Amino acid sequence: MENRRESGRSHAPKIFVVANQKGGVGKTTTSVNLAAALARHGKRTLLVDLDPQGNATMGSGIDKRALGRSVYHVLIGLADVVDATRRSENSGYDVLPANRDLAGAELDLVDFDERESRLKDALEAVLDQYDFVLIDCPPSLSLLTLNGFCAAHGVVIPMQCEYFALEGLSDLVNTIKKVYANFNPDLQVIGLLRVMFDPRVTLTQQVSAQLEQHFGDKVFRTIIPRNVRLAEAPSYGLPGIVFDPQSKGARAYLQFGAELVERVAGWSRRAAPTPAAAGPPPAAPTASAPHPASALPDSPEPSR
Repeated sequence: MENRRESGRSHAPKIFVVANQKGGVGKTTTSVNLAAALARHGKRTLLVDLDPQGNATMGSGIDKRALGRSVYHVLIGLADVVDATRRSENSGYDVLPANRDLAGAELDLVDFDERESRLKDALEAVLDQYDFVLIDCPPSLSLLTLNGFCAAHGVVIPMQCEYFALEGLSDLVNTIKKVYANFNPDLQVIGLLRVMFDPRVTLTQQVSAQLEQHFGDKVFRTIIPRNVRLAEAPSYGLPGIVFDPQSKGARAYLQFGAELVERVAGWSRRAAPTPAAAGPPPAAPTASAPHPASALPDSPEPSR
């Protein structure tokens, strides 16, 4: 189709969108903790908050109510990325922050040509300053989410191993296929990250096994456990990795950061994939009805 851009990648993928069209799946928790993990591994990291709620901004210790310029101003051409970026001092990464102003961006962008590529074009100026750029998208399919997909080389999909999560995954994969076909021939599913994982739940184990069977090595080895310290950290304006580095959740995200670095390094040793070689992602598996034995255990306690 005429909107499809030619693949121009001449370097290893470095822009990753963290996305799931289902809310409450640990998307923002993954974004801020992955950013902190990459920083701990010595990687220059920029976190782009594309959600008008600004949770990734607040979770990085930046007050969204006191912003001068934000990602909103970047998208509508009133600021560049350098001017709007703030430093998460306690966590060691940069943030292109967001607040409620961003909710009006979709109306403001209506008259722009190639409005789906506003973020991609803005980021081009700073790519040589970072090893990784992470984009935290809103939990819906919108022009903001489309900007994230069009800017990215790959998609990291955090998901809970639950019955309804598979239906949401199918919707997301279909969206990625459409963006790949019409707008961004560089886009790939980098991997599925299992989050809020409770191994005591039979259905959790069943869905996890189904993901591994269907997606193979697209499923990250690292599993993020359900963890109370990760849930507490945002109220202190910190990623869990900084709030309690010894918690199980923090150690898991640190391991995930290392796994992502390893995966990208593996790509950099190979020729950059062509759109045909990369291919659109496969369809999601169909969820089986849960067995009665898969009921939740009595009063489960989140791990620390």
